[in-house]
Amino acid sequence: MMVRITGVNLSAIDLNLFLVLHAVLESGSATGAARELHVTQSAVSNALARLRDVLGDPLVVRSGRGLVPTPRCEELRPFIASAVSQLQLALEGGQGFEPETCTRTFTLAGADHHGVSDVPKLAALFAKRLPAALLRVVSIDYLVERDGLTTGAVDVALGPPEATGPGCHAEPLYTDDAVLLVRKDHPRIRGKTLTKALYNTAKHIDLHLAEGRPGIGAQQHARILKEHGLTREVGLAVPHFFAAAMAAARSDLVAGVPRRVAKAFCDMLPLRTVEMPFPSPRMTKSLIWHTRTDADPGARYFRTLVVDVLRQVE
Repeated sequence: MMVRITGVNLSAIDLNLFLVLHAVLESGSATGAARELHVTQSAVSNALARLRDVLGDPLVVRSGRGLVPTPRCEELRPFIASAVSQLQLALEGGQGFEPETCTRTFTLAGADHHGVSDVPKLAALFAKRLPAALLRVVSIDYLVERDGLTTGAVDVALGPPEATGPGCHAEPLYTDDAVLLVRKDHPRIRGKTLTKALYNTAKHIDLHLAEGRPGIGAQQHARILKEHGLTREVGLAVPHFFAAAMAAARSDLVAGVPRRVAKAFCDMLPLRTVEMPFPSPRMTKSLIWHTRTDADPGARYFRTLVVDVLRQVE
């Protein structure tokens, strides 16, 4: 049977060209793709030129020091990523999964505070159990932009169970509440618990973790403030927890962060923690993955590893 895509005869295309395009999209450059594929940069450029001729589209164009996809290429990206991932899974499934010799890249997505509190422990165990593999950590923005779990660009994500999308599974790892970070010599905040009056008059730092917008936690926080008759005046909005901690350490701004990561920030910066003027709700962090990788031996092994490191023993 002859397969055609938008009038193009698929059987007449060297499918290796799509592997090259996939590597370029993942790395953002021809140099990075060449390194990943163990070929020369000119070989990558020649492959892109051939695929451009076949599809009649530039596919990627230069922007600054990297390459960005055209709208047509953005349409193709999830299909290419899914095809590459499915082929890799099929090959690995036929051979059996051997952690000691696996050279696969496993990608985890999460907010940057996981990079402070969770990733170091995960990286240590990963290096022992998967010595030839690569652990890759990407941002929430990357996860959302690439539809990472669905396309296979991301193996697992760390987040609240409410963030689970269609076709995804979630396994609880731990629960955590929040505390406030303030600089050690803050002129107004002295005690171990912030009073309601100080909470209302302080300038707060807001976290916009995905696509420049407040997330699920912010919505829950807003409901609690309303219940307790509190207001929160935001003086700064940032996309990363570390940026919030840095700003709190060098200003009179107040930053709410998970208790799990607060100690690490206090160890690194001139900060201390104070309790909220209300019972801080506990939020569940879950391991999230897509059905498409549910039965894959390599993906299952990686998920088990993450659970072994991060699951909270009650």
